[in-house]
Amino acid sequence: MSDDTTDTTDPTGHDGEERTDRTVLSGHEVEAELLADWRILFSTLHGRFETGDFATGVKLVEAIGAAAEEMDHHPDVDLTYPRVDVRLTSHDVGGVTMRDVRLARTITDLAGRLGATARPDEVSVLEIGLDTWDFAEVRPFWAALLGYEGEDGDDELVDPDGTMPTIWAQHADRHDRPQQRWHLDLRVPPEVAERRVRQALEAGGTLVSDERAPAFWVLADAQGNQACITTWLGRGVA
Repeated sequence: MSDDTTDTTDPTGHDGEERTDRTVLSGHEVEAELLADWRILFSTLHGRFETGDFATGVKLVEAIGAAAEEMDHHPDVDLTYPRVDVRLTSHDVGGVTMRDVRLARTITDLAGRLGATARPDEVSVLEIGLDTWDFAEVRPFWAALLGYEGEDGDDELVDPDGTMPTIWAQHADRHDRPQQRWHLDLRVPPEVAERRVRQALEAGGTLVSDERAPAFWVLADAQGNQACITTWLGRGVA
């Protein structure tokens, strides 16, 4: 993927700071752009457009491809029978920039012309957390097993293709008896989080903690297996 690295000044920079096309936007700055069809999850804008049939999806993907080539800024696009999923991020700076915002607006317009329906309430990103007292000791094993990448000292491993969940390490006290513990972290749009928590509770789950909400809620199933619903709010990053 290529990203145009031209430093085009955007006069809408916040707090008197000059914003360029290489400036990474915070979650709040993305929200201020009023992208109704998109949600920021971690360092990426996510959009889902229901096309209703495969032919319309193909037309939308072709239109997105043409727009991306014209703007020299390229998204990740998944085409399935009923929908098209799009992910936008500026890889050269590691986050969402005004390049992504402009392309997102263009894609929204293209989808509307084809009669596709935006479903931002359905986007999410899954991460898997591993409780460990020494991630450096086990990182090489999991990287080799899964074909993941991660720099020494990082507390996470990522799929280079971007299709499988990120694995991140959560510190746990050392214990003599092996007690491997994985848990799922599901990142959702902020407006979806409380509904998803309620649905999990109604399905037999229990609330372990909401002390850090809206950053995350800790839930457990009937057997005590835990998972978290997370958002970008309350943590300073997307």
